[in-house]
Amino acid sequence: MSVPAGLPEPEVLVHTGGRAGFLTLNRPRAINALTHAMVRRIDEALTAWEDDPAVTTVVLRGAGERGLCAGGDIRAIHADARAGGTATLDFWRDEYRLNARIARLAKPYVAFMDGIVMGGGVGVSGHGSVRVVTERSRVAMPETGIGFVPDVGGTWLLGRAPGELGTHLALTGTQAGAADALLTGLADHFVPAADLPALAAELTRLPAAEAVARFARTAPPGELAGQREWIDECYRADTVEEIVRRLGDSGIPEAKETATVLLTRSPTALKATLAAVRRARTLDSLEAALDTEFRLSRAALRSPDLVEGIRAQVVDKDRNPRWTPPTLPEVTEAATESWFAPLPEGEELGLTPPGPAGS
Repeated sequence: MSVPAGLPEPEVLVHTGGRAGFLTLNRPRAINALTHAMVRRIDEALTAWEDDPAVTTVVLRGAGERGLCAGGDIRAIHADARAGGTATLDFWRDEYRLNARIARLAKPYVAFMDGIVMGGGVGVSGHGSVRVVTERSRVAMPETGIGFVPDVGGTWLLGRAPGELGTHLALTGTQAGAADALLTGLADHFVPAADLPALAAELTRLPAAEAVARFARTAPPGELAGQREWIDECYRADTVEEIVRRLGDSGIPEAKETATVLLTRSPTALKATLAAVRRARTLDSLEAALDTEFRLSRAALRSPDLVEGIRAQVVDKDRNPRWTPPTLPEVTEAATESWFAPLPEGEELGLTPPGPAGS
């Protein structure tokens, strides 16, 4: 795609080649962080390709060398939250609907999860039918560090990870490399980063499964498989306080370090996240999880911790957030439960009909 001189490049490059339609997230200086316009453009492309017999495979990539997508544009979210605006809710509404659409796409959706893939980046890749990681992949839902909760279907994905591995990733925001992403069900195949251009070329002429099989290899060893025993034992506790206590008392250095990490996260976000992941395990669809996450995201947008967390991590970068309330015992069960309360009429995301699955 050529761009006339003087005009900025599109934030999403859209083109077809052979039998494939290519979506390239194109904000490399921001590690391709998602904007509302990008979400809309992806959705428009999927609409155009869904019934186009010439396009049999959709391929998602990220421009630059740093990663597929670092998540949503949290500076914009910070500004909107401080101003009490509605732009963020409008963005999330369309983003979550796109996440559900990707999961239900009738054609293979091949996501190149190379480099950094976090938050909203997981949303546009982790629900695809063919998810490819590389030795450079760092897949994470790091929301509790900014006073937020895993969204974009993250609770659905992490709630289905083996044992309590998903709980660990959700609460800590730990980055999963290739092997760990495969183990936890966040990805399907490992392909060396150097082979991605050749894989993209093959996808223009071969069925997705056949093309990926030509390049798939065994991923280098990860970390979570060797940590599974203490993770399952500690994270099966019913409360965040008990999880932290078990981690600290385990006698295992990695577990004790994890307890220290958790105590730096937003107490409110930790409790909402634990409840959300546990509830997601009982739901029968991604759409139901997204409906719940929309409620949680709306509550987070109106809480002091999201603005404070983004300030500390991204705006001022002092890495010293002042959470409200500051400790886990001060976050009551009633306060956590209020985040899950039904929204006023007309304000729900509404991907599922009213009833137990969507409530």
